[in-house]
Amino acid sequence: MLHASLTVDPAFRVADVSPRTFGSFVEHMGRCVYTGIYEPGHPYADEDGLRRDVLDLVRELGVTAVRYPGGNFVSGFRWEDSVGPVADRPTRLDLAWHSTETNAFGLHEFHRWAEKAGVEPMMAVNLGTRGVAEALDLLEYCNHPGGTAWSDQRIKNGAPDPFGIRMWCLGNEMDGPWQTGHKTAQEYGRIAAETARAMRMIDPKLELVACGSSSSAMPTFGAWEATVLEEAYDQVDYISCHAYYEELDGDLGSFLASGVDMDHFVESVVATADHIRAKLRRKKRINLSFDEWNVWYNTRFEAQEKPTEWAVAPRVIEDEYNVADAVVVGGLLISLLRHSDRVTAACLAQLVNVIAPIRSEAGGPSWRQTTFHPFAQAARHARGTVLRVEPVAPTYETKRFGEVSVVDAVATHLAEAEGADELTVFAVNRHQSENVELALDLRAFPGYTPVEHSVLSDPDVRAANTQDDPERVRPYTADTGPVADGRLTASLPPVSWNVIRLRRAG
Repeated sequence: MLHASLTVDPAFRVADVSPRTFGSFVEHMGRCVYTGIYEPGHPYADEDGLRRDVLDLVRELGVTAVRYPGGNFVSGFRWEDSVGPVADRPTRLDLAWHSTETNAFGLHEFHRWAEKAGVEPMMAVNLGTRGVAEALDLLEYCNHPGGTAWSDQRIKNGAPDPFGIRMWCLGNEMDGPWQTGHKTAQEYGRIAAETARAMRMIDPKLELVACGSSSSAMPTFGAWEATVLEEAYDQVDYISCHAYYEELDGDLGSFLASGVDMDHFVESVVATADHIRAKLRRKKRINLSFDEWNVWYNTRFEAQEKPTEWAVAPRVIEDEYNVADAVVVGGLLISLLRHSDRVTAACLAQLVNVIAPIRSEAGGPSWRQTTFHPFAQAARHARGTVLRVEPVAPTYETKRFGEVSVVDAVATHLAEAEGADELTVFAVNRHQSENVELALDLRAFPGYTPVEHSVLSDPDVRAANTQDDPERVRPYTADTGPVADGRLTASLPPVSWNVIRLRRAG
């Protein structure tokens, strides 16, 4: 058994937990929308064609905000196609995913779904094939009370009250040559700044997200952010980050340490944004919206034969997640929480079927993937203030990241003044064969006693949840010792996600 320790102290404050950290993403891609969240005629469909079984799982997952409608899809999206009587909506070719879009599910359907799911909508505008005028029209349609052409059209289409969308993404991955309407950093920065400036003429309180790099591996990473922010710094509030991780060539050790790369990504973008802040002599700080992140086996997707038919809602990247994937997702959540001072919005991509924590079948059941559990637990228990912890732990050598810690962790504290008095430690054990005895120094939290130690682990790190065995992998409760002399000891199994909850006695 290995040994590690960490100290939890309220003085090690990072920031308040941002509710938007637990956002997700719904794109018109594959079966995320059609037979995912929306399937008229399904036994569990409600009066709007929304799957109630999936809605129940979304609520259980704890999602707070949802980015829509893309993704690569948005760069060809004509929002006007998605409103009005469904029978009158045009069918279009979607170039992003080589499929046919019926527009049966559109802005009004998404708004009703978001209300039922209890999530904040986060809207993306098309700056690939469209521009300032279309973004303004969409904003007017969604948010203006009435008395104008587009707001009155919304009312006529059945929504008398404005949608009230506060957060808007100015395009998607415009640095990527795969993007319809791909632009240089200078070109994109200019149109983003002009679009943002015009949108603020309608509503100065909007929160606007400029596109950052679609990955830290892009050859323009860093330079892209700097150029875009030089153009748009005063007009935007966020710069976006996108990152996906996968196990490559059987290198499980590096894969389990994916959070190291996310830490580097975040800190690099923060440094770039702050450099531009200093260069422009501004007081405002730009925050990060990590609005696409997940495990995605992209090499498998790239190796597949590309479709020749323009199918409606084809099966696309429906990755089946195992225990190791879930532990990596937990580690990425730790990284996001650790940077809560600057990462104040994030979206697990995507929500249903497409690289998603929730799976569903047309006319059939829905179920939780392994990755559902760490996200749901973090969304439920990461409340109050984020506390930075520095584990003292053994290290191991990885091919991609060099020497990394076996244990990664973060803590949150919900003080009594906020309605409770709870302390939660989130930790992963990256070691593939050894238990870690983790000693928590809690002397700065006198009177706290353990409530629960939840573990997600399995002797088979490749174990997954399937339609035939949907509960194969789920968290279980492990014992911890009592708090003695201000210390608590917990055993972390190999390749595991752990949630250790404490509460003040009495």
